[in-house]
Amino acid sequence: MTTPTGVQVHLEADGVRAQISQVGASLRHLIVGDTTVVPPYPEDRPAPACSGVVLVPWPNRIRDGIWIDGEETRALAITEPKLNNAIHGLLRYSAYEIAEQDDATVLLRADVVPQIGYPYLLETSVRYTLGADGITAEHTIVNRSQEAAPVALGTHPFLTISGADPRQLLLHIPAETFFETDDRLLPIGESPVSDGTDLRTPRRLGDVQLDTGFATLRREEDGRVHSTLSAPDGRTVTLWQGPGLDYLQAYTNTNYPGQELVVALEPMSAPAEAFNSGRGLRRLAPGEAWTAQWGVTLTV
Repeated sequence: MTTPTGVQVHLEADGVRAQISQVGASLRHLIVGDTTVVPPYPEDRPAPACSGVVLVPWPNRIRDGIWIDGEETRALAITEPKLNNAIHGLLRYSAYEIAEQDDATVLLRADVVPQIGYPYLLETSVRYTLGADGITAEHTIVNRSQEAAPVALGTHPFLTISGADPRQLLLHIPAETFFETDDRLLPIGESPVSDGTDLRTPRRLGDVQLDTGFATLRREEDGRVHSTLSAPDGRTVTLWQGPGLDYLQAYTNTNYPGQELVVALEPMSAPAEAFNSGRGLRRLAPGEAWTAQWGVTLTV
């Protein structure tokens, strides 16, 4: 490995092109036709703001890195020192094994090994597959421990629509509730969406500032949650979440490399502090596997 992002996997099929970084199994770039929908970042630096990275065995934050595991109190490494939180799991900076690859798909694997604060062994994988209008990600977690292991999953794609003024893009999130947070961005309550958090009616991206967790997401007839980013010319990017991914974090960023404004739409199986609240947390039995899917598409 010669760069902080590792080997770059290039996929191309049916007019869709993607780059996947080995480190963090990050979705680093996605182009559908002539439209960039996931903006790239430089290979020679770590993924900015966790761009595209897989978040396992938990997404988002754990207060002080402390959580209660049955009768044990566990202490994770503090990976967000400014706010004294453990954030975004244990594989953010891991180089995944590139297990399979062809023109349209790649399978990456990495283990979560027992360590301070998380004494469980997990096999994890993500398969990215190109389709005619975008990309699908399928994640699998298998518990290889001798006892039940708590797990949650998320990912962190940033979205845009190239050639459009990002401030004029319309953001739609079909969420009924959001998580109120303290000054450390940790949840202190859940409330109905209102004012700056109600995105059931699309709002201009330039008019919102978000680092917000959403819940009570409306699923369509296909069983998926559909959040969208739309340009004035009709192009629409959809972030869809399959069953088991019941939460969404939205994060607007004005410091992304080469971009004036982008938004991360982060599908998650559990919200912040899930290791303590139990909300959305799964306990996989020894040998048990769990799979979840999400994807990004472009319609014109």
